[in-house]
Amino acid sequence: MTLSPLNQRRVRNFKKNTRALWSLWIFVVLFGLSLFAELLANEKPILVNYRGDLHVPIAKFYPETAFGGDFQTEAVYRDAEVECLIVSGGLGDCFDFPDEVMEEVRETGAYDGTSVERGWVLWPPIRYSYNTVADISGAAPSAPDGEHLLGTDDTARDVLARVIYGFRLSVSFALLVTLFTSIIGITAGAVQGFFGGWTDLIFQRVIEIWGSTPSLYIIIIVAAIIPMNFWLLVGLMTLFGWTALVGVVRAEFLRARNFEYVRAARALGVGNGTIMLRHVLPNAMVATLTLLPFIVTGTIGGLASLDFLGFGLPSSAPSLGELTLQAKQNLQAPWLAFTAFITFAVMLSLLVFIFEGIRDAFDPRKTFS
Repeated sequence: MTLSPLNQRRVRNFKKNTRALWSLWIFVVLFGLSLFAELLANEKPILVNYRGDLHVPIAKFYPETAFGGDFQTEAVYRDAEVECLIVSGGLGDCFDFPDEVMEEVRETGAYDGTSVERGWVLWPPIRYSYNTVADISGAAPSAPDGEHLLGTDDTARDVLARVIYGFRLSVSFALLVTLFTSIIGITAGAVQGFFGGWTDLIFQRVIEIWGSTPSLYIIIIVAAIIPMNFWLLVGLMTLFGWTALVGVVRAEFLRARNFEYVRAARALGVGNGTIMLRHVLPNAMVATLTLLPFIVTGTIGGLASLDFLGFGLPSSAPSLGELTLQAKQNLQAPWLAFTAFITFAVMLSLLVFIFEGIRDAFDPRKTFS
């Protein structure tokens, strides 16, 4: 697909903005890694070889009996007995002498002179998921160490694992809300500005009433009545956030609807939808993109605020707002506060720099040497 000369100029302008370009690359790498969080931080192995057969525990349920155990429940792969069963090929003595059996099998490939088919377990780099309660020595939260690089929170969950999952959750949430609010807000502003008259007047009165609604209180009330989940919160944030873009889009369409090229298109019989989409909307994109960084960062901040107050996502969710609340409640564990602050600072800074670069690339008055 070949880009138009205008879009090629925009791409060149964005690439010349070094700060935006580097921010984009860093963000893509971080967000790309977080999309595969299950492969980076998980209490289940990525791959298990048991008696020559390969198993994928992160994608499929396997009972303990599948590895020579006694229970039909899912295997607890972190248990030494289960790992011993896998490595030793299902020796029943594992439950009595796990350490000795595993050491002998690993060194000699046999147990009591009998050859066994050794298995192996491929673990993620972090052997904890966001909701895994770690077996730590001492009280939680525990300080960073070789096992938990960022320490644990007050329920002994690995902080690094929760940050990886929380980063993905926050960015995905913000991008989805921004996408939906942009579609609704741009459409509403375009209709108002292009048609004007009674359409504009009625829409403006509706937006004035809707915009004065205390959205945070409404979301808190809904959360107190209905169990909150990811998609419900996306819907509520979109419901109250779409008005942010209406004003600037409406102003651009009001300004451009009487331009000569619009009148010429009308005279040629071009439909209103085509004129709005192909001729007027591109001119309104610069003003629209100016607000997008504020919508994205505001959405992330709104999600963190609701989670901090306890009215956002469920407490079991890997929320950065919940991590901030734990930092407040555990002042004796400064690693929680430092982790939350650095994560928010890096995430929001990268997003703002990227959107600033996109905005400047769409602005015909901006050039980079």
